[in-house]
Amino acid sequence: MKKFLEEFKAFALKGNVMDMAIGVIIGAAFGDIVTAFTDDFINPLIACIGGAEVGGHIKLGDTGQYLNYGHFISAVINFLIMAFCIFLMMKAVNKVMNLGKKKEEEKPAEPPKEEVLLTEIRDLLKERK
Repeated sequence: MKKFLEEFKAFALKGNVMDMAIGVIIGAAFGDIVTAFTDDFINPLIACIGGAEVGGHIKLGDTGQYLNYGHFISAVINFLIMAFCIFLMMKAVNKVMNLGKKKEEEKPAEPPKEEVLLTEIRDLLKERK
């Protein structure tokens, strides 16, 4: 049991696990922001423009059950906004990561040592003839 706890402690305190936990917390807060944006800004705009109520529902017969299509539409809008924001963030991260790679690629590659030695030997043999 002691070994198990030591392994768990080593796992939990790794940098990437802590970074992931921070990312999850920030992601949850970002989700709340997007939900508020959709509910308080996007849905009223849709209602003003099209005269439709996004928060609507349909009663299913006499069962007392409702089909809440408005909640589903809001969830789809939330997903699209979050997916677009994540796309933009990943695009920016990739651009920053590629900046360093381009600088490395611009440097002319030195020929391998063996190739330099073979070239010198060839030149010396040409001079001997």
